[in-house]
Amino acid sequence: MVTFIWTIQIISALLLIVLILLHSPKGDGIAGMGGASQIFSSQKSAEKGLNKVTGIMAAIFILCTFLLGYGIIK
Repeated sequence: MVTFIWTIQIISALLLIVLILLHSPKGDGIAGMGGASQIFSSQKSAEKGLNKVTGIMAAIFILCTFLLGYGIIK
């Protein structure tokens, strides 16, 4: 059972890395000067879905960390 939880934790950690890298940056950067930031605006529905999946993966990772760290699963 511990091996299964370790596997889930490693998979969720890797998915978290990928999902966080997929997020769009919040700041406009240099494109904010002159109003050019509206040209490159992303779709809000895709961002909402990505936020939801990232939150779920983070919750799974934290749950696995607590289960393994406190020795609840043996």
